[in-house]
Amino acid sequence: MRAFAFGMPDVLSAWFTTLGAALVGLVVAETVYRIGERIIARTAHHSAVAITVTQAARVPVGWALRLLALNLVWQGAPDDLPGLAPVQRWTGLLLIAVLTWLAVRCVNGFARAVVAAHPVTVADNLTARRVHTQTLVIAKTVSGAIVLVGTALMLMTFPAVRQIGASLLASAGLVGIVAGFAARPVLGNLIAGLQIGLTQPIRLDDVVIVEGEWGVIEEITGSYVVVRIWDQRRLVVPLQWWVEHPFQNWTRNTSELIGTVFLWVDYRMPLAPLREALQAACTGSEHWDGRLALLQVVEAGDRAMQLRCLVSAASASKAWDLRCHVREALIDFVQREHPLFLPRLRAEVDDRSTAPPPPAQPDLPQPR
Repeated sequence: MRAFAFGMPDVLSAWFTTLGAALVGLVVAETVYRIGERIIARTAHHSAVAITVTQAARVPVGWALRLLALNLVWQGAPDDLPGLAPVQRWTGLLLIAVLTWLAVRCVNGFARAVVAAHPVTVADNLTARRVHTQTLVIAKTVSGAIVLVGTALMLMTFPAVRQIGASLLASAGLVGIVAGFAARPVLGNLIAGLQIGLTQPIRLDDVVIVEGEWGVIEEITGSYVVVRIWDQRRLVVPLQWWVEHPFQNWTRNTSELIGTVFLWVDYRMPLAPLREALQAACTGSEHWDGRLALLQVVEAGDRAMQLRCLVSAASASKAWDLRCHVREALIDFVQREHPLFLPRLRAEVDDRSTAPPPPAQPDLPQPR
């Protein structure tokens, strides 16, 4: 049995100086953290963005300083210290993970600050929705890239992984092609997210027509978009789909819309009272914005004529309610005031049984 030094095993005795240095390093890291926290709190209280980012980074910064102090102590420890290599590896892995966590928290904190500075509760929230969409999409894309890089750095700390990766890259080009095809959806969504964030074909709360469905953009993540359908269903569409396929955006530049109402009436229907009824219906609706109330004859069929009513509203939902209100009001007007002028089928009946007999022909002399 090996001898004990100062009543402790040899391994613990060898670690005694290093553990003492680690304790001192932790105390120094904690002191630096407390002093830095107070300095930053005093200098950042004038900026809402700085306050939000500081609050988001507060916890991971403390852990990063402690792990950084431990890594510095392990680097200065003797190389022949028993068990030093695995301790260095795990501390390094934790440091990379905490730094990745810190970067993600900072990005998300900055995004929350920008979103909070542009509320969507105002009447004209087009600019705010544009800023929200751009900020959230870019923040999620950058966060995903940071996590990907952090994971790759953690894996590269293992020699076996580095050797496998080097051998695959050096000798198996086919594997790289297969991996590229496998990663295509992820990379495609990543690039599509950047495109959507920068060019903004869609924004949060935009009214869109996707796959024949009417809905509102409810959420934009790093890989898909959630569309809230009018009947409370949710349509989940990948980011790359929005870049590769056409779709309708009813609120691209403004939320104002023009709605249409079609009616079929008889040719004898006078249009002047119907135009007055349309104007009265729009005036009596809270959804009409006062811009447009127009009635036109758009088709003349063999049985009736088709009328198109154009009405305007401030948003898609108000335009839908206004169209329903105008349609009901005009149908009620025609039923009350001109019931005989509804579309009808005309037919000409020729009953030969009741027709008068043809006139008698005079007798002609018979030829000899």
